[in-house]
Amino acid sequence: MRRRTVHLAFGALAMVFAAGALQAGFQLWRDRAANAAVAAARPDQPPATVPAARLAQANALSHAGRDDDALRLYNTLIPRGQPDAIGQAALYNLGNMFLRRGRALQATDAFGAQAMVELGKQRYRDLLRANPGDWDARYNLERALWLAPEIQDMFGEEADMPKETVRIRVPGFPPGDLP
Repeated sequence: MRRRTVHLAFGALAMVFAAGALQAGFQLWRDRAANAAVAAARPDQPPATVPAARLAQANALSHAGRDDDALRLYNTLIPRGQPDAIGQAALYNLGNMFLRRGRALQATDAFGAQAMVELGKQRYRDLLRANPGDWDARYNLERALWLAPEIQDMFGEEADMPKETVRIRVPGFPPGDLP
């Protein structure tokens, strides 16, 4: 009886390990397929089906100067709500693409450059809402804020803005402004 229980326990343990090995093998097969799709991603091909390959393809399109095609591909990778790791990478790369385009337009089209930098800042903010610990996005947002400061930063919080004074009467205190 005791020997039978030990054999059954050993058999159950072997089944658990076999299931784990099968799962790891399936994950390895999926990762190899994704890596092959990423390696084969070219800007001149139709969009890939694997999200990591689409991200690589969008990066290649962006670096090839085809920003409109890259924008369409990046937008397919960003889900509504909380983005996953691929969506966060797409947001970061979109912010970088808009920032690069804004810097390139600075000399010729100041308004277009401002719009591109604003779009880049918004993508970095979206990413930081999803992942507040992303220091690369924080750094790039700070650089974008140096390129195009926010309105209140540009004019200063205390700069010649009209102020309204209100006189309040409080029983037991002398009349005047509150501290």
